[in-house]
Amino acid sequence: MSNTDQKILNFKHEKNLRDSDFFVSSSNKHVYDLLNNWPNWEKNFININGENFSGKSHLINIFIKKFKGVIFNAKLFNNENLSNLNLYENIVLENLDEKINEKLIYSLINLVEQSNKYLIITSHKPIVDLNFNLIDLKSRSKSFLIQNIKKPEDELIFALLVKNLSDRQIIIEKKLINYVVKRIHRSYSKIFDFIYKIDEMSLKRKKPININLIKEILGE
Repeated sequence: MSNTDQKILNFKHEKNLRDSDFFVSSSNKHVYDLLNNWPNWEKNFININGENFSGKSHLINIFIKKFKGVIFNAKLFNNENLSNLNLYENIVLENLDEKINEKLIYSLINLVEQSNKYLIITSHKPIVDLNFNLIDLKSRSKSFLIQNIKKPEDELIFALLVKNLSDRQIIIEKKLINYVVKRIHRSYSKIFDFIYKIDEMSLKRKKPININLIKEILGE
């Protein structure tokens, strides 16, 4: 994670994870619809993958508030967590990568299957593309229904900019937002990097956001 990404996560503005604050678009509608269709899933194992800031955690929080369950960080998941899973029907494991206890995650998948529970794993890359050392875990990863959050299209970029700048009490003219949408890199990380820089520079300069400042931040 870049320094900029880390600073974004440390902002003290309120992070809204309500259903009404999630913008459904062609990039994420298939995932949103699938989660809202629980428990009528094709499989009990779902992998939601996408880059940083693509909305994975937001979707998970909406799901858990609606259908109940428990969320664990993959790197912090331990034997005590595993032994207490009988309390939950829906289990979410966030931010899975290769730096985890592979035997423990394999045991989790087996337990979920044996007890007919539901498991959602979020990750940056599709779970089938992760280079696990444990052959059995690699094999079990193929049993997941893979759901990829796609790169943002114009409509979603516009909504993300307006929402997140508004959360920071930053108002920008619509024509300037459209200017950014047409020129910014189609990456969630780049979008939030832009938002961070706008916030930082508006605080420093204490002036309205204009086209020159936007061009400077975009590197034009």
